[in-house]
Amino acid sequence: MIGLALLAGLGGAALVAQIEGDRGIPPIASNGDFEVRGIAVNVSGDNAEDARSNGWREAQRKGWEKLWASNGSGGAAPGLDDATLDSMVSAIVVENEQIGPRRYIATLGVIFDRARTGERLGMVGARARSAPVLVIPVLYQGGVATVFETRTPWQKAWAEYRTGNSAVDYVRPAGSGSDSLLLTAGQLDRRSRNWWRLILDEFGSADVIMPLARLERAYPGGPVHGTFTARYGPDNRFLGSFTLDAKSEADLPRMLEEAIGRLDRIYTQALADGQLRPDPTLSMVPDVDAKLIEQIIATQAPARAATTTTTGPQAEASAAPTTAAVTSNVTVQFATADAAAVDAGMAALRSISGVRSAVSTSIAIGGTSVMRVTYAGEIDALAAALRAQGWRVNAGSGVLSIRK
Repeated sequence: MIGLALLAGLGGAALVAQIEGDRGIPPIASNGDFEVRGIAVNVSGDNAEDARSNGWREAQRKGWEKLWASNGSGGAAPGLDDATLDSMVSAIVVENEQIGPRRYIATLGVIFDRARTGERLGMVGARARSAPVLVIPVLYQGGVATVFETRTPWQKAWAEYRTGNSAVDYVRPAGSGSDSLLLTAGQLDRRSRNWWRLILDEFGSADVIMPLARLERAYPGGPVHGTFTARYGPDNRFLGSFTLDAKSEADLPRMLEEAIGRLDRIYTQALADGQLRPDPTLSMVPDVDAKLIEQIIATQAPARAATTTTTGPQAEASAAPTTAAVTSNVTVQFATADAAAVDAGMAALRSISGVRSAVSTSIAIGGTSVMRVTYAGEIDALAAALRAQGWRVNAGSGVLSIRK
């Protein structure tokens, strides 16, 4: 008996050790702003402060030219004065800098505000995005596969990646708490749809992607060879693979950032080709044909009218129990590329018969917004009504994810 108690105590301590500790890196907020990185400047000024100000202004001009070219706009970028660029830039990211008495040498990143910059780039209207997909970044190094068990450079790179520019709606776990138990490298080999449904519902996702990184070092601190693979879905399907090299350990963050950019292009192309779409076997709610429901209701209407011709107190008493209806509280996630998409989603829910209230609980322009909906009926009926409006709906336990 004492031995069993001792084993139970040791088991509890091991479980706590697996959950607690310095692990997990919270992802940065992705608000959809445009970011241009790796801009080199080398300028002078009257003093150190003036030189730094000149360097930042030059970075803004170079960043605008790079942003114009990267978005497929033809010809040279239109010339903008410094005051206009100041209004478009929301932040300067210092990657590396050296400040002298009258000299400023640095590598900078420039973040452009999407609302003020998108129109100049010709980006108007709603932007199509994928359904929310869970990211499980697996790193292979030293013969060990790691996800969130310890802090790794691969998970750090994904946490720092600005996903707002992507057409893929990435859901990036922080990796703390129970994440290290639920999301492991062994998860990739699971095929149980019930298990995957539980995991995806936990993180509010409709599907899953697995970006794999395999790092091989020639010697400690020396060159690093990386092999990167894009996989997706509960069946761990292959999308593409490529290799990159870093000159040293200090160059590793740059290589990982470039790798994520290339993986994002692979996933974006898969989305455009129709491959990156939620697996129908992960949906616990079958599709409902709205037209078929209307036909059934229409055929039953005459019979219902014939059985309710009785009048008087007896009829009112018999009809009273049938007035009770099921009320569902549903969380609805929907992609909101801009303010118009927010209004369209809210209007769509509020126009459905039976919706008593639709209140936004989280607004994310350029990401995924959330509404809390009170509906007089089952969640299946609400999903069917949304499909009848042309929305693509993924249903979970008390949650609907919708997109056009």
